[in-house]
Amino acid sequence: MMKLNLLEETRFEKIPVSVFENPSIASVHVAQRIAGVIRKKQTENAFAVLGLATGATPVLVYKELVRLHKEEGLSFRNVITFNLDEYYPMQPNAVQSYVTFMNENLFNHIDIQKGNVHIPNGTIALEGIPDFCLEYERKIESLGGMDIQILGIGRTGHVGFNEPGSAPNSGTRLVSLDDLTKRDAAHDFGGKSFVPSKAITMGIGTILKAREIILMAWGKKKASIIKKAVEEEISGEVPATYLQLSNNVEYILDTSAAIELTRFNRPWLVKDCVWTDDLIHKAVIWLSKTLKKPVLKLTEDDYNNNGMAQLATEKGPVYNVNIQVFNKLQHTITGWPGGKPNADDSQRPERAEPAKKRSLIFSPHPDDDVISMGGTFIRLIDQGHDVHVAYQTSGNTAVWDDDALRFIEFDLDFSAEMGIENQPLKEIYQKMRAFLDQKTLNDIDIPEIKAVKALIRKGEAIAAARYCGLEDNHIHFQSLPFYDNRTDKTNPIYEKDFELTIHLLQEIKPHQVFAAGDFEDPHGTHLICFSIILEALKHLRKTENWAKDCWLWMYRGAWHEFEIHEIEMAVPLSPQELERKKQAIFKHQSQKDKAVFPGDDSREFWQRAEERNRETAKAYDKLGLAEYEAMEAFVRWKFD
Repeated sequence: MMKLNLLEETRFEKIPVSVFENPSIASVHVAQRIAGVIRKKQTENAFAVLGLATGATPVLVYKELVRLHKEEGLSFRNVITFNLDEYYPMQPNAVQSYVTFMNENLFNHIDIQKGNVHIPNGTIALEGIPDFCLEYERKIESLGGMDIQILGIGRTGHVGFNEPGSAPNSGTRLVSLDDLTKRDAAHDFGGKSFVPSKAITMGIGTILKAREIILMAWGKKKASIIKKAVEEEISGEVPATYLQLSNNVEYILDTSAAIELTRFNRPWLVKDCVWTDDLIHKAVIWLSKTLKKPVLKLTEDDYNNNGMAQLATEKGPVYNVNIQVFNKLQHTITGWPGGKPNADDSQRPERAEPAKKRSLIFSPHPDDDVISMGGTFIRLIDQGHDVHVAYQTSGNTAVWDDDALRFIEFDLDFSAEMGIENQPLKEIYQKMRAFLDQKTLNDIDIPEIKAVKALIRKGEAIAAARYCGLEDNHIHFQSLPFYDNRTDKTNPIYEKDFELTIHLLQEIKPHQVFAAGDFEDPHGTHLICFSIILEALKHLRKTENWAKDCWLWMYRGAWHEFEIHEIEMAVPLSPQELERKKQAIFKHQSQKDKAVFPGDDSREFWQRAEERNRETAKAYDKLGLAEYEAMEAFVRWKFD
């Protein structure tokens, strides 16, 4: 696969941007660039001075550099490194420290001299930080500055830990972390309250002195901030925009991170387009939303004055285009998510036959089913389909410690009330108390606590599924091993998960599968769960006829909804159905009020779901469609 749109510049982009098909290809490219600098310096008998970053973004770059060292003989003996930042306070041997990160991902696997590695000291006394920072700057300057600086970007637009408000001439210093930055780091620290509030970071001014700067970003989660950094004016509110001041900067993105750049998101504003049906659909919806006019009221002047004259000329008259888009939108709306029996299904999202389908809803966590598609879940059951739900993981990490104790204490009290002597349970309880009394940040729970937390989530899931009308023998708990094995880097995480999923699919032989297509889930569980389902279905489609006729529908989790132009099935909910969905979510008591991992939205999950479903209905209404109370949205996966 080749790089896409190398250094393509448009009138919207204020900085060079290269877009690659995926992070792996992009990371190999960046690693080769770094290796080129190192080798060039070796021919000059000089040191290569590298500015390095941490976080998920550069991991594949470091992996490739290690491969180049081990397989192609790339030496790092002439390399001096300076890391961008470190949390403060932070012990170097802590799991979350950037010293640990760099050692595990790079330094322990190459021949760099340890004295040539520089990382901000998270243990230095507070009063010693100014002198330390000045010395850090002096060391970089004494070496003639950095030859190449590698950067990631945070969702606040920070580079390093230069948060909004940072000055373009800032140097290495102690800074306070933005709340969004702390929320993004919460999962690594076991909760936002444990994330350090400060960090030592190189300044923008230090970064800009590098002879070459590469900023990398992967994934749709970074797309909105990338658009701001690349296309908006320089602003202290988005520190990455200061990189526009350098002539030596290049952004290296994957297609997902680049998706909101104008040349990809609204190509009609940049160049002539090949007007496919999908692009017409997207463009007309964008025009309707931009002008706040229903689709059927858009005029030729509206098209001509907003970058869509080519569409009007090639596909007009525009009223016919409007009708085409309106009809396509209208055909996504259905009250029959399992298909309407004895009806013409040529313009409906789902097939009419068989009239009663076997529907399998996969739920990554024990509450994703009702949060994301609870109304559709209930509708499928009410309409007589053979509905099953499969909870893919235990969700045990998202239960508070005191809730686990409370449930064991209930069991002990119940035993005592019934006159039952339960000495083994008492011993387990004491073991749990002893562990929790000395539990430190990011300690992995002992098996007994994991089991209790998993049972709490299981009981809640059963209660919610029963409320939706499901029979107990249609509720499946997969407990996929990857979820508890992620900390064991020697243990493959997919083989057993794959086998369990294939077995369940073969047992049920569903006509339709619903799965979480929310790949921007902050913790990555949804993406792993979806990948397991997808690979299992692909495998079964090779040999089993029922699998070839099985449709895979994606729903979104608690984080984001599909864009209107992406939606292929929209299931409207009445006020009463929306209330039923909310009551099903309420069965997950451990996730109410304050979840362990709430993400960057402070609302409760039921509030997010209710608001999102209402906003989807409002969006359809504003486009000129019928007005509904709420809607749940789905996109069908297209198998090759």
